[in-house]
Parts: sequence; structure tokens; C-alpha cells
Amino acid sequence: MTILAETRSVSVPARDVATPVASRDTVFDTMRGIAILMVIGIHALPQPLDAAWSKSIDAALRPCVPIFLFASGYLTAKAGRVPLAKRLTAALIPYTIAFAAAYVYMAAHNPAMDHRLIATLARFGLAYVFVYYYVFVYLGCTIVLWLIFSGQRPDAEGQDQRLTLLLILAIGFGLATGAYLDPAMARLGFSDPLIEETRMRDIPFWFSFVALGALTAMYRPSIDRRTVTLLVGATAVAFLLYATVRVLGIGDAAAYDSVAYFLYAGLLCLLLWSSQARLPAMAAIGSGSYFIYLWHIFIVMALRDHAALRQYGPVASFVVTCSVTATLSIGALWCLRRCAPARLARWLGA
Repeated sequence: MTILAETRSVSVPARDVATPVASRDTVFDTMRGIAILMVIGIHALPQPLDAAWSKSIDAALRPCVPIFLFASGYLTAKAGRVPLAKRLTAALIPYTIAFAAAYVYMAAHNPAMDHRLIATLARFGLAYVFVYYYVFVYLGCTIVLWLIFSGQRPDAEGQDQRLTLLLILAIGFGLATGAYLDPAMARLGFSDPLIEETRMRDIPFWFSFVALGALTAMYRPSIDRRTVTLLVGATAVAFLLYATVRVLGIGDAAAYDSVAYFLYAGLLCLLLWSSQARLPAMAAIGSGSYFIYLWHIFIVMALRDHAALRQYGPVASFVVTCSVTATLSIGALWCLRRCAPARLARWLGA
């Protein structure tokens, strides 16, 4: 059984910091809540994505990861600092626990699994179980942010201009990397699976969303109804472009790591930010998005491996998997926060 191949389509970065609820930003927690539900939707889709309807839904939901990265960049620029050790700890402890559980699940379903120490360490370091590889993409982007902001001197003349230029260059470099990384690797003779693995971990490309969030925080463009309307239209057009590229296989039709993807995801991030939505229920989900990210995949895999939902058709399978996974994940988060000690909740990502 190929557990890994069926679930490695997307993932979500770790929660920025284990911040007390009272000090959290409701707007960005609302955005995170929307994003984590999008993640569940992507993982609930039947694999492989052969039908046009499933590719279109997948395309619509793909900006989930950029939303998290945009939020990270925005809040970092707003604070002017990166608490690196705190972020690393908040990401790695829950990941290590979830990795151990995922390893046990995979071993139980794959008797031929390689248990050598070097293979296990490689799996941990590359997050080569389920969808956890994105933890290290998040950490990579966080380290880049830390390097950028730790190099800034308070009250230094021209600091904002230099930081702006650096972030703009980061976006340009990320888009160039996304455009040319895979053809360069193909020209050098690397295998398709290795190219795919590398593209999923293309930190320069993913950092472009962090840079976009930071620039938005620095300049905070004025938002009115006409601007929001313009963003709605632009985002809709960008989605149609990205979905068409995906469905018809035009040019670089990858699910991520493309200019069309950056355009759609970046505009959607700006649209969600400009709406300034504060939805308490969604924000509660968003504040525990890292827990949901780490543990929802067990529900998806259990349904996929044992519930035999495919016999009812791909649409029914998708709807049931998505609904059950979201309900149980949110319920588990609520129970953990109400019943478990605070330290245990933090260790599990809640």
C-alpha cells in the first residue's frame, strides 16, 4: 500500500508562536481557520486527481499554504522581530510526537517498511511521512525571516527602503526559482520523483508569500469597498487562469511552484486580509490550526484505508471524508483544550 504517495499533495506550516489567546490577532486566526479547512478539503479529494472537477476544487483550495506564510510575514514585520527559538520549539515538539504516531501507522500498514536508523532519521529530517514535510518549509522560511530582521538596525537611515528592496528581490528570486528549478533538474538528469520532492520544498518560492505579507504590513495599503471589489475580480480571474492551466495541462501545470499559482494565491491572501473578517468560531479553529494539521491526516488515512468509501463514488467519498475529518479534528481540538493540561496541549500543537 502506498500511504505516502496518496497524501503528499499539500501541507500546512506550523503555527507561528504559541501565543496566549488574549493576545492573538482575530483577523489572522480567521484566515488560518479558513486555510486549515482548505487543507482538509485537499486531502479529502480522491487520489489521483484525474477528473476536471477534482482538479478544479484542488486548484481553488491550494492557497491554504500561502495564507499561513502570508500571515507569518505580516505579523513578523508588524512586530519587527522573530522569536526564533520559540518558533522552532513550538513547531518541532508537536511534529516529533506526530511523526512517531505516523511512523507507527505506516509501519502497521506496510510490513516491508525500512526500519534502519539511517532511514528513520532521513524520514524525520525530510518529514517523509504523511504530509509533514511542510514543517521544514515553514522552519526554513522562519530562519530566512530571522536572518533578514536580525540584520536590521533600529533607527538606521534608509532601513525601510533596504528592507523593502530585499523583500521585493526575494519575491522575484522565488518566482524565478519556481520557474526554472524543475527544468534545470530535468536537464541534469534527475528523476521525476526527486524533482517533485525538491519542488515541494522550494523554500525561495514559498518565502515569496512571506515577503508579500511583510510588505503588506509595512505599507498597509488603504482598503475601501472599491479596492475590495477590484481584488475580488482580480482573484476570480487569477483562479480561472490557474485552474485552466491545471485542468488542461498548459505549460507548468504543477499544483504549486508556478507563476499562475503565485498570482492566484497572492491575490487571495490580499483579499482575505483586506476583508478584515473577524469570525470567532473560525478564529478558534485557526488558533489551533497546527494541531488540526498534524492530526487530521490520521482520520483521512483511516477512512481511506478502512472505510471503503470509494464504492459510493468519488464525490460521495470526498464529501464524507471532508465532513468527518473536519468534525472529528475540530472536536478533538475542543476536547484537548478543555480537558488536557496546558503543557500537553502545547506538545500536541493545540
